[in-house]
Amino acid sequence: RGDPGSLPGPLAERGSFQSSEEEEEEAAGPGPAAAAAAEQRREERLRRFRELHMKRYEACKLNSQEVVEEDKRLKLPPNWEAKKARLEWELQVQEKKKECAARGEDYERVKLLEISAEDAERWERKKKRKNPDLGFSDYAAAQLRQYQRLTRQIKPDLEEYEKLKEQYGEALYPTSDSLLHGSHVPSKEGVDRMVADLEKQIEKREKYSRRRPYNDDADIDYINERNAKFNQKAERFYGKYTAEIKQNLERGTAV
Repeated sequence: RGDPGSLPGPLAERGSFQSSEEEEEEAAGPGPAAAAAAEQRREERLRRFRELHMKRYEACKLNSQEVVEEDKRLKLPPNWEAKKARLEWELQVQEKKKECAARGEDYERVKLLEISAEDAERWERKKKRKNPDLGFSDYAAAQLRQYQRLTRQIKPDLEEYEKLKEQYGEALYPTSDSLLHGSHVPSKEGVDRMVADLEKQIEKREKYSRRRPYNDDADIDYINERNAKFNQKAERFYGKYTAEIKQNLERGTAV
């Protein structure tokens, strides 16, 4: 083992001959097989690069479309999805009605036949729980409720209306230029009806619950308004169970 120069004559000559052949092959360049393999690798890299480029293009395109759709959704009303579902349901109902009419069937009967007993019971329970009076949110809504309630009680007298129409003609329907102040005299029946309605409102208003006044003589067992409300609720629910304990604590005889 050692350098080729230290080998015997024939072995040294063989080593020098092999190294010269390798140098000639390297000088001649790569062979056809190596060139084909390199070209194949190059084509594979180009193909993968084109695939990545196409995927990037598709992602940008889909992203742009999604941005446009999101902008459209943001510009729609907040309850658009519910309205759309409602319109689709109404269209389905109209189609079913047409189909039932074409077959000569009653749509309401067909609809009831498609409802299961469990759904019918659930809807009935929901109807019983539902509060028909939704209340009001502000004083304007309360005034509107009162106006609607009073107008529902009015029963128009059509005969009196016809008489007034013959008497006043077009002047019965005043405009911005009409001067009817003091020209109308209400009937005795109308005045009595108005008085009776006002007395009824006064009687009903007297039954309303008023805000309880502040009692200066009451025991102070709270540190702020919120704590006072909490103590009142606790007293309302648990006062009868804790009355004796509270008295013992106040007398100092609690065990």
